[in-house]
Amino acid sequence: MNTRFAVATHILTFLQSQEGSPASSELIASSVNTNPTLIRRLLSQLAKAGLTTAQMGSGGGALLARPGTSITLLDVHRAIDEGHVIFPLHQQPNPQCPVGRNINKVLHGRIAAVEQAMERELARTTIADLATDISAINSAA
Repeated sequence: MNTRFAVATHILTFLQSQEGSPASSELIASSVNTNPTLIRRLLSQLAKAGLTTAQMGSGGGALLARPGTSITLLDVHRAIDEGHVIFPLHQQPNPQCPVGRNINKVLHGRIAAVEQAMERELARTTIADLATDISAINSAA
């Protein structure tokens, strides 16, 4: 596991909080506390997935491509981690061992169920939900 999903979620939530004002990769990077190059790389992936867009010219920057109420954490996961196996199986267990010979068969179904449950949960939360939660925390402070 890496932090790309969390950083991409941070980026989108930051853009939601900008309320339609474009944000430069430098500004976003200051919020994430990382390098603008990483932000640009992730913004590219998010744009490819239709989650962000760029406004060119003076005062330009990244924007949400659609309302934050319609961008779920599952959308972010698919944009950033598509093709990455969350729970990889051991590739070469010992075929001579009764456990080694069968462990991947018994794990496969259970891991698939966990991944489906995770996707259902990610689909329940939107970027707008996260921005609202952050706003509430900031108001209470």
